[in-house]
Amino acid sequence: MSRAKQLVTLFIAIVVGLISIGFSQTSTTSLRGTVTDPSGSVVADASVVLTNSESKTERSATTTAQGGYQFLSVPPGTYTLNVTAKGFRRYEQTGLELLVNTPATANVQLKVGTLAEVVTVTGETPALNLVDASIGNPFNETQVKQIPLEGRSVPELLSLQAGVAYTGNREDLLDPKVKDQDSRNGAVNGARSDQSNITLDGVDVNDQSNGYAFTSVLPTTLDSVQEFRVTTSDYNADQGAGSGAQVSLITKSGTNNFHGSLYEYHRNTITSANDYFIKKSEVSSLEPNKPLKLIRNIFGASVGGPIQKNRLFFFTNYEGTRQREEQSTLRTIPTPTLCQGLIRYPDMNGGITTVTPAQLAQLDPYSQHAQTASSAGINPAVLDLKNHTGYFDKTFCSGQFVTNDTSVPDGYNFSGFRFRAPVSLDNNVFIAKLDYHLTADGKHTLFWRGALQNLHNPQAPFLPGSPPEQTLDDHSKGFVVGYTAVLSPTVVNTFHWGFTRQSTGILGDTNQPWNVFYGLDQSFVSYSHNSQTPVQNLLDDFSWTRGKHTLQFGGNVGIVRDPRLSFQHSFSEGKGATNWMSPTGFANTGFELDPKNIGLPEPTSSFTYDYPVLALLGMVSDINANYNYDKQGNVLSPGTPVKRDYGLEWYELYAQDSWRVKPNLTVTYGLRWSLFPPPWEVNGFQASPTCSGAAAILYGTAPCPAGPFSLGTEFDQNVTRPATFRRSIDPWKRLLLGN
Repeated sequence: MSRAKQLVTLFIAIVVGLISIGFSQTSTTSLRGTVTDPSGSVVADASVVLTNSESKTERSATTTAQGGYQFLSVPPGTYTLNVTAKGFRRYEQTGLELLVNTPATANVQLKVGTLAEVVTVTGETPALNLVDASIGNPFNETQVKQIPLEGRSVPELLSLQAGVAYTGNREDLLDPKVKDQDSRNGAVNGARSDQSNITLDGVDVNDQSNGYAFTSVLPTTLDSVQEFRVTTSDYNADQGAGSGAQVSLITKSGTNNFHGSLYEYHRNTITSANDYFIKKSEVSSLEPNKPLKLIRNIFGASVGGPIQKNRLFFFTNYEGTRQREEQSTLRTIPTPTLCQGLIRYPDMNGGITTVTPAQLAQLDPYSQHAQTASSAGINPAVLDLKNHTGYFDKTFCSGQFVTNDTSVPDGYNFSGFRFRAPVSLDNNVFIAKLDYHLTADGKHTLFWRGALQNLHNPQAPFLPGSPPEQTLDDHSKGFVVGYTAVLSPTVVNTFHWGFTRQSTGILGDTNQPWNVFYGLDQSFVSYSHNSQTPVQNLLDDFSWTRGKHTLQFGGNVGIVRDPRLSFQHSFSEGKGATNWMSPTGFANTGFELDPKNIGLPEPTSSFTYDYPVLALLGMVSDINANYNYDKQGNVLSPGTPVKRDYGLEWYELYAQDSWRVKPNLTVTYGLRWSLFPPPWEVNGFQASPTCSGAAAILYGTAPCPAGPFSLGTEFDQNVTRPATFRRSIDPWKRLLLGN
């Protein structure tokens, strides 16, 4: 080979090694041990063979002068260990279970004899981790299937680990408004819940948008997961990307034998008890005691086996989920008396005062001027007592919805209406995996795994008969390609490339601006928005055993793009509130609209009077205006969706050594270098601050003036340092542009 070709080959090898990334959560495991004779002395040059009869993989090694052997980057599974040495009987241990990401130790004591004699060991306890100090529990296929799981969600097994905070999976806790604010659920040993790292077959499947714990972007069904391990603390340098738990999931592979399953899980209302609040509302409405509808079906099938004996295997799984349920839903709506234009409140005299439509018109300042007198009183756009075409008439006051829950808010003008809100969920999951032995001895193996889901989840309506307030659609999908090369008994390399596309959309129930009246629920929970988050993840791990040392090197590169489209800030919002009025409120002020002005007693609570007055008059005291701009600074028209494409990248390298000082003493040490640059908007929709000393030097802009305007030395350092190894530092110096 010419020198030029050698240099090119070396360059490619270096580039692959550096840009490939590896939490060395590469979905593999390892086995090591010491071979001794009956007296306890080590046996050197013994032949050690590790075989998996199902996948026809085989690894071989020779014990060192210290009697040690080691197998690295071994696919999880059940193996047979054979040890032979001159002058000793052949040792065979069957049913040796090696679990993902769990270093195992199997020490062997040989018996004197001939090779024709065999010592067979079966039914031993699982191989223990005597290699490092990592704390965590592995779960094999049997455990995963036998542990009862609500909704058959495998990542929720994380909640069973010591040190994990778990607040439950009730419907109210799963509401994004709650999950986005409460970081306790899934927190591990005090770390935030979004710091846990989940990998599937070695590649990242974390929720990049929300960071929820117990969440894999790609589907993981009970029948597709071979095993997984959760490491809660003290993990080595080959793991990272977060300060919380490290969760490694492995998809099943096909073997030389066909295997499969056919299943359905059904749950229905017959075994359900009634909701306390629904029952209470049924009693107040003289309705029969009837529990909420609850029908859940999870069904599917899986099959795996050989395509080509000993070389090519397949596994596939389909799982469907159908849910038809009712949720106890509470809305605050006008009372029947307010629908008649009557405002009621408890007064200072201990009685109940009623303000009629005529009295409200008398209190209205519009009545004091001839040109506005005809408009005084109840706003017909809100409540039309003649033609019944107002907002209240069409939404609340049609006679269909009668308040039945006094728990919210005052019970006089606004009160609760509790009902059975229909909720449905349809999900179809497809998972497939191919394993191929490039060589007959299985020392070079290749696999591909793909997964996708199509989830459609219309959620609770605002009131019975209305469309869902929002509908969630999730069409996430992804694949991974992995290559393992046993280059020699002491050198192993694994490479993974994963592509995961998280795709979620929320279909809202409105596309127009709204006026909000305090104390009242209104039907506009969300505007439509969607996002696609493609994540490319490159991983590589190189392991080299040399004498008593096991050296590992690897890197981690993640490239994320997050295009989004949202109407959430495309409309302005008016508010009927008293906080922007002078004085604040009406009752007990002596100013306009105070009931005392026409001789009525003051209310004991101003809000009981002020809020229904605001609503009936249709008063909007302040407006939250949203303005969006293009890159040229032009204002976009109201209702135009906001398009953004965010970028995120990370880079990690690690090196570690497991030094086997003695057969019963191993020292593991290493270093991990991680770089997580701030996210940026890839199309330039962000503000670039120019008042910075470092920016002034690099870009020739004016430095910050002295005083509170300075961005500080820390920002200057963040601008300057990346420039030493990055061609463009724009993503480092930019701040995301709000609306």
